[in-house]
Amino acid sequence: MGTLRHQEVRARTVRLRFTFLYAVLFLVSGIGLLALTNLLAGGMSESQPVPGQNGSTPQSSLAPAQERIRQLESQLADIHTVQSRQLLMGSLIALVVMVVVSIVLGNAVAGRVLRPLRTITSATRRISADNLHERLEVPGPTDEVKELADTIDGLLERLEASFAAQRRFVANASHELRTPLTTMRASLDVAVAKPEPAPPQTVALADRLRTELDQVDRLLEGFLVLARAQHGALPDRGLPDRAAVSLGDLVSEALATHAAGIAAKNLTVQDGDLHDTALTQGSPTLLARMAGNLIDNAIAHNEDGGWIRVASHAEDGSAHLVVETGGPLLDPGHIARLGEPFQRLAADRTGSETGSGLGLSIVTAVVAAHGGRLDLLARPEGGLRVTVSLPLATAAPQGAPA
Repeated sequence: MGTLRHQEVRARTVRLRFTFLYAVLFLVSGIGLLALTNLLAGGMSESQPVPGQNGSTPQSSLAPAQERIRQLESQLADIHTVQSRQLLMGSLIALVVMVVVSIVLGNAVAGRVLRPLRTITSATRRISADNLHERLEVPGPTDEVKELADTIDGLLERLEASFAAQRRFVANASHELRTPLTTMRASLDVAVAKPEPAPPQTVALADRLRTELDQVDRLLEGFLVLARAQHGALPDRGLPDRAAVSLGDLVSEALATHAAGIAAKNLTVQDGDLHDTALTQGSPTLLARMAGNLIDNAIAHNEDGGWIRVASHAEDGSAHLVVETGGPLLDPGHIARLGEPFQRLAADRTGSETGSGLGLSIVTAVVAAHGGRLDLLARPEGGLRVTVSLPLATAAPQGAPA
């Protein structure tokens, strides 16, 4: 919203610039014309010599006539002065009126000149990843505006081809990844279905593997949806597992899942501020992966005997999830890079045993796909504070009683 408002302000600024330019040009031209008119009028009003004033006629007989001529010249000079002032005032009033008219006309002309650019801007803003097949196709003669529109059409064509290639890759990768999963599931079924009874340990292992394969399959489907949603928000319809989800429940489940890792590092978990009001609408599979990655990151990059603090609450129309850890001091200037793939900053983040560097990048992608915000903050005492803010939902979470 802020970007659109900024673009509208810039568009109005260009129009005001054109209007100001037209008005200034007219004002300068009017002042020059007024100065030239008054200069010519002043030159033509100079007094002319009286004929016969220095002739041979006796001065006694011409004295009354010369006096009368001087009176008439004085009256004419007064009349000319009054007329010059009236002409100057009338010219100034006309100039002011025409400046106002020029501003109005300049604004109209500037709007007419910028109308094709507004059309191009509106059409370009309307086109997104879902309708890249649309084109501006601005009609008219071949001028600068037409060349700009044709350039944008060429860019859209290249973007459409790139997005189509990316989606084909995602679809092919999905097929190739599902094939080995299906093969493994079939092999488990064949092994358990043999005539001779399988040992109880084998049956338990097969059940565990089926559960994990189902989870991988759901994650794969979720990531495919995420890959399509990275060019826009998740759709309100058509997403099989979209529902209201409690962030507090998600982080509690993630803590239970990672209980072994927490115990291995002798970490203390503080989870007393998990509120049921922190609900958001989205994919439970992706959001569960987000919470799991946050807890996994908090464990992997914590110190032995350290602590993890989790909290969830609703505030200002958003559901917030906070995961805070102790640990070594981190460089605040590099914290933002943790949301990028394969980024590790501190010394304990350089080894492959601490992960692939994809944990927080996946969190960033999931949060962005759900229209939320991820904030990373280096604590002054050491460690990291991660805050996830997602749009607040009012419906009951999935699985909750009505």
